[in-house]
Amino acid sequence: MDTKALSLEYLIRKPKKQTKKSPLLLMLHGYGSDESDLFSFAEELPDELFIISVRAPLAMQPYGNAWYEIHWDNQDGKFSDDHQAKESRELISKFIDQAIEAYNLDAENVTLLGFSQGSILSYAVALSYPEKVKNVIALSGYINKGILKTGFEKNDFSNLSFYCSHGSADQVIPVEWARKTKPVLDELNIENSYSEFPVGHGVAPQNFFELREWLKTRI
Repeated sequence: MDTKALSLEYLIRKPKKQTKKSPLLLMLHGYGSDESDLFSFAEELPDELFIISVRAPLAMQPYGNAWYEIHWDNQDGKFSDDHQAKESRELISKFIDQAIEAYNLDAENVTLLGFSQGSILSYAVALSYPEKVKNVIALSGYINKGILKTGFEKNDFSNLSFYCSHGSADQVIPVEWARKTKPVLDELNIENSYSEFPVGHGVAPQNFFELREWLKTRI
């Protein structure tokens, strides 16, 4: 399908049900993956959505992409490159504006759906720029406060909602990290729900069905 030249590579699924201005669902994949990964969900999501699945900017060898580098050998807990993550946060924020303009989408109805590293970036974009995002589906991620915009706590989060989920046997991102997200969102008075499923670093079928039902009521 023809796509317009925007700042990131992407795939689109146009709405099956046309509205005056379609709501946007932006998919952000995980570390080492690409735009085709989450896009496999697209056909199962609500018909009125304009779905865009984007490719992270950092090419990996021999294949795959990343939103920021991960240093697996780091001992002090600072294993993610927060500077690169902030750059990706800004790239995604800019891409939202570009996509809305290019495809004449509803700027008041933007959903981010992220997995793993894409989920971490979804938290960062939504908490830093809540005026740009209505819904966040954060799968197998956590809030990294080091990549949030300074002073984010003062933002107006009244129109923002989160669906968060994690695998209780996740071997990549510990479930304990994910469990800290709800208290943070509650403290900011942000509407949110948190679910766990008996899987590893992935999305269980019942997880997908739950997030789809959550989304249907909010677009």
